[in-house]
Amino acid sequence: MKRALATLLCASLALGAAPKPAVTPFAVAKAPYAFHFPADHGAHPAYQTEWWYYTGHLRASNGHQFGYELTFFRFRLRPEDVVAAPKGAPRSRWRGDQVYAAHFAITDVTGGRFFHTERVARQALGLGAAATGRLAVRADDWSLLGAPGSDPARERMTVHAAAAGTKLDLVQTPLKPPAVHGSNGILRKGPCASCASHYYSYSRLATSGKLAYDGTVYAVTGTSWMDHEFGTDQLPSDEVGWDWLSLQLDDGRELMLCLFRRKDGSYVPQSSGSLIGRDGRVRHLAFGDITLTATGHWHSAETGANYPSGWHLQTPLAGIDATLTPALAAQEIALRDGPSYWEGAVDARDAKTSRPLGRGYVELTGYAEPVVI
Repeated sequence: MKRALATLLCASLALGAAPKPAVTPFAVAKAPYAFHFPADHGAHPAYQTEWWYYTGHLRASNGHQFGYELTFFRFRLRPEDVVAAPKGAPRSRWRGDQVYAAHFAITDVTGGRFFHTERVARQALGLGAAATGRLAVRADDWSLLGAPGSDPARERMTVHAAAAGTKLDLVQTPLKPPAVHGSNGILRKGPCASCASHYYSYSRLATSGKLAYDGTVYAVTGTSWMDHEFGTDQLPSDEVGWDWLSLQLDDGRELMLCLFRRKDGSYVPQSSGSLIGRDGRVRHLAFGDITLTATGHWHSAETGANYPSGWHLQTPLAGIDATLTPALAAQEIALRDGPSYWEGAVDARDAKTSRPLGRGYVELTGYAEPVVI
């Protein structure tokens, strides 16, 4: 789930975006909502914000281990194109009411280093785009494309990003059907009517491709997680961000937790999670089913933020009592525009025996500055 969406707002304002009008509002996430694939893999421009988000764990043929994040955001500047072209006139290529951004990060687990970069592109001149009804998203020359197969809910995907000599080209093949989070098609984020999103994940993707990093091109394989989420006005004013977790267990199950934080650091009761079974079936986890306790902290010298670092996770309904340890302490996405956040690879071990349980990713927003979506 993603993620520093104020980045897009700041970028759009800096580029002269029009303010949101009082009429013709954006759509908000409402229940019931039934997903239809492959159409719902595409963009939903009636909603103000949307993101497609990949994280994963890669291993090269020589044993070198990496984590990665690649996220594409869509932000609509207004609910309709209020400056209509004259009847019969061609639409100017300079016009567009969408902004697209992307974040790209590599965690060099073996080498103990972290790389990240970002990109922002306007719809104008075709610099950024997201198709409706099919998976095709682009921010400049970074891209995400779907390749429909015999099962419309499990289409193969390719992702591409490159910057400063680091390049990622991966093929993603779903091993399970999409996991829809929340209840009745929406994930609640607070008490207000619009405090929700439509949200699903591919919780286990077989991943292969190439990673160019630090002067070497690696052939890599691994396992990834994909989120797709869209909504409008999702967080109330007293919430500053969230603590999010995806965990791929060695026993074939997956766990997603999304805990929304108030200004005083407490979690809101609408926070929840999902347990995805070996067969792909999703079990909703209420806030009372989850305990996540920080066991340490890491201070960012770049942004001044203090992030939790290390956790004790207990979800009795899933039979999980685990410690989560970051692969690196310093995995912060420090942004030029919008709130910075921490997004990092973690290892999970049994809290009592230290037996390996799996791997995952943790995202921490609102610690450097509040998130507004």
